Amino acid sequence: MSEEPSRHIRLFGTEQLVPPPRMLRAGELAAELEAGNLRYIRFGGIEMIRAISFIVRDKNWGTYNPVVSDLKITEERESFRLVYQAIAKDETQEFHYTAEIVGHSNGALRFHAHGRAITDFVTNRTGFVVLHPIGELAGKEALLVDVEGKSVETRFPELIDPVQPMMNLRSIRHAFAPGATVECRMEGDAYEMEDQRNWTDASYKTYVRPLARPWPYALSAGMPLDQTVTLTVSGKPAVRTGASTAISVRVEEHVGAVPSLGLGLDPDDAETALIHAEALASVGASHLICHFDPRRGHDRNSLQRSLEAATALGATPWLEAVVTEVGDFAQELAALGKTVGELGSPFPVVLVSPASDMKCTLPGSDWPPCPPADQLYRAARLAFPHAKLGGGMFSYFTELNRKRPPLDDLDFVSFTTSALVHAGDDRSVTEGLESLPHIARSVRGFTGDRPYAVGPSAIGMRDNPYGAAPMANPHNVRQAMNRNDPRQRGLLGAAWSLAYFAHFARGGAQAIALGGAVGPFGLVHSPATYPQPWFDQHGGLLPAFHVLRGLARLKGRRLRRVEISAPREIQAIAASGPGGEEIWLANLMGDVRRVSLHPRPATGRISLLDADSFVTAASNPDALDRLAKPMTSSEIELDAYAVARIQLS
Repeated sequence: MSEEPSRHIRLFGTEQLVPPPRMLRAGELAAELEAGNLRYIRFGGIEMIRAISFIVRDKNWGTYNPVVSDLKITEERESFRLVYQAIAKDETQEFHYTAEIVGHSNGALRFHAHGRAITDFVTNRTGFVVLHPIGELAGKEALLVDVEGKSVETRFPELIDPVQPMMNLRSIRHAFAPGATVECRMEGDAYEMEDQRNWTDASYKTYVRPLARPWPYALSAGMPLDQTVTLTVSGKPAVRTGASTAISVRVEEHVGAVPSLGLGLDPDDAETALIHAEALASVGASHLICHFDPRRGHDRNSLQRSLEAATALGATPWLEAVVTEVGDFAQELAALGKTVGELGSPFPVVLVSPASDMKCTLPGSDWPPCPPADQLYRAARLAFPHAKLGGGMFSYFTELNRKRPPLDDLDFVSFTTSALVHAGDDRSVTEGLESLPHIARSVRGFTGDRPYAVGPSAIGMRDNPYGAAPMANPHNVRQAMNRNDPRQRGLLGAAWSLAYFAHFARGGAQAIALGGAVGPFGLVHSPATYPQPWFDQHGGLLPAFHVLRGLARLKGRRLRRVEISAPREIQAIAASGPGGEEIWLANLMGDVRRVSLHPRPATGRISLLDADSFVTAASNPDALDRLAKPMTSSEIELDAYAVARIQLS
């Protein structure tokens, strides 16, 4: 490998190439073809539907990557048509299908799939999935038609629905622009909707075959399957006038204080964290969430190692304790409390969660045996009488929303997220950030004034509530449910981290923990069993190191509200304090964006963390200070996934 990392390594941490989507157009109708499915279906330049996909899943919810062949595309001015063949299979089973997609200039679109099981085929879902975008639809009206033909007026959920907000569906009609509606009709089986914001997806997902039916289920060899999704547009959106090419970021009034920033720590990574303690201490993380799980052999020595790492990093240790016992949970907590007491009661904050709650329980399924939450928290109070107590879910917001904790014995509520639950592509990872303000509002909806904390969260998965474990990813690729995701080492990971913190800071989180000190979610390179291109040869600091170091230093400053004209593309956080004002910007897109700041800064300095500064940043913890230059304009050009720090005096 050359001394200089490729642009792919700088942006994504992997050399894996991703074919660009194919644009399909018929007059005012446009869609993107990606792996045989459709994304970003627009009419008159306005998004109507986020995606229509025909998917094939196995009995563990794993999604096959079908082999597509015989793709034929015909495009004319007023229409387009494409057909292809696809095979989804593994060592034990096989399913074939033919797809046809036809679009017309009046907005009509038809996606038809006809398939056949070649062998007996066991699946949790085979068929269409339709995604509606959340940006303009949360809380808005919809007209449903059920499978019996009955029409029902309803609304897309405003706060995140823990279960299925729409069921037994045949069609959904909604306004996608003033004066224009689209009806999505789904045939071939009954459909229902889930609120994908639960998993930090920026969509409402309507899928085939209700979860109340048995799953997994079997398609017998030779059994045919025939399904169709049809879009029909009524009316026409107003013509949009030309907009500025620059994205406006307007800094406005104060809205509170910047929350503390923390890191996560697996005790198995404690020794490695100590090796890199000098660099990690310079991050200035306020707290270190020390995971403790007896099922993994964690014991007193694990606690001691974690505490040593917290001391070396200069961070306050928080204990994140998994409770494994169902009947004897109080005794387990008491024993842990005694051990912690013998260590000097070093954890001022303790979080507890039952092991059984670390796995998903789907709607309609029976929850597994679990300690009663109120009794669990009271037992934790007795075991850790001088600590602040946090409860909720060590898994994801999804599970917290479905099993909301009693609040009387809690000082705060906590949860984590991952960006890779349903999809692993770059756009889905950054697109999902749109869901975070919805999560913040929904948490407030059931916690009221009780504080909440987030994390440790990362792009990748700490644990997999929906299967045995996260994906190991030995080939360093983008995929759903990765543990060691390559983008943690790239500029995309840094931009994602900034946007994640900014959203939850504005959403009122008391504390936000991101990733880990070292390892798959780390901030510095350390040797691992999986490949880390360029860093394995050169070592150094990951781009996210500089972002988290900067955000940690904003703790307690006055947070400013920001209005962003294209929040999907650019995110920002602004804060002011005795040393002046800082504005951080992140480009969440894979190409250049121009940003216009308002009000126009008088004087200031700007530092860019981008592809050009990647190598410098990898070797110097003070890189952003050394890269700072005087600002010469209120317009800033940001390369793909670049981050800018602006310091105003």
